[in-house]
Formats: sequence, C-alpha cells, structure tokens
Amino acid sequence: MTAPARHHAALQPSLFDDASQGVRFGPVAHARRTVLSRGAWVDVLPGWLTGSDILFDTLVDVVPWRTERRRMYDRVVDVPRLVRFYGEHAPLPDPLLDDARDALSSHYRTELGEDFVTAGLCFYRDGADSVAWHGDDTGRSRTEDTMVAILSLGSARPLLLRPRGGGETSRFALGHGDLIVMGGSCQRTWEHCIPKSTKPCGPRISVQFRTHGVR
Repeated sequence: MTAPARHHAALQPSLFDDASQGVRFGPVAHARRTVLSRGAWVDVLPGWLTGSDILFDTLVDVVPWRTERRRMYDRVVDVPRLVRFYGEHAPLPDPLLDDARDALSSHYRTELGEDFVTAGLCFYRDGADSVAWHGDDTGRSRTEDTMVAILSLGSARPLLLRPRGGGETSRFALGHGDLIVMGGSCQRTWEHCIPKSTKPCGPRISVQFRTHGVR
C-alpha cells in the first residue's frame, strides 16, 4: 500500500553532523562492544556517517515509502511507521547505502562468516511512530547467531534492548549517522523496540542491514 500523505516535523540539523568535509563513513573498527547475556552483544559507534542529514533528506524524497497493515485482534490497523524493503540484488536508493553495506560486510565478514545482503528502511515521522518489542527472528536467526546492523539518520530516538522474559533494559539514543550492530544470539535471546514519545521529536530513518534469510 502506498504511503498516505502526512506531514512530519522538519529535521533539526545536528551541530555535530558537519558535512563541510563531505559525506563519509568513519572506520567501523572504532565501534565499542558491549557484551550482554546469553551470548548476545551490541557494537555502538556514534556519528559513523558524517553529513548524514544529507542522506536523510535524500531518502525521504526518493524512497517509495509504504504503509503496512496488520491484524490486531479483531481489526486491521496501520503499522505506525513507513517502510521499504530491498531484497538481495535489489538496487538501493542511494549509493551511500551500498558503501555502508560494503563497509559493514568488510569489517564483520570474518566474525560473521558472510556478508550483509538486504536493507530494510523504516521512517519514523514523529513521536507517534514506533515499533513494539520484538526480535528479528524470522528465518535463520530463530536458531542461528547472526548480526543486524542499523544506521540511524535524522533525529535521535531511543532504541531499547531487554532480555526476553524480562530483565534490565538498556537504552541507546540513535540518530544523525549513529551505528548499532546487534550480534551473537541477540535476535533470539533479547528484544528491542522504538517506543512512542509524547514529547516533540523530529523524524528519523533507520536502515537495517541483514544477512541472507534473516528478517
């Protein structure tokens, strides 16, 4: 379903996202790893993409965003965000996303044993858009360790992580070119969400790079 018209808050540029030297990625090796429980871990690298607001503006305009609908009890409702999925071999909407996927594959290939091959995009227009607690455990990641790498563009929104079944929640504020990689058993032993916000917040796009057979 094609996305309906809806105005979103204008993106407030980040003072730390200086594009005067061009739009470019930093070394993935600078990411800091946090070891979680049950064989899960996350790597976080703030400001991985410098000048990321330029890419954000491009993606808002060129991606054919869609609204998904899902059954919720006895009715069908709109998913509270816009989405687009690019499968294996599908051309990505901007060459910078190819560069990002290549850089991530190059860095993690030895540990992961394969490359990132797909890209899922989510557009959170304002604080009313969100994604509920879940793990990307459809397909191979239900039984195998994998990685999901997320590039965040636009305004910062909190990504929350918690162990499945309950436990202490970790919080990461991600936006303006930040990178988070969830690895090991994270997709089946932990879950993550982007909660709704009652406070004014600007728009954000997340780009999720995944391996073959992981959704």
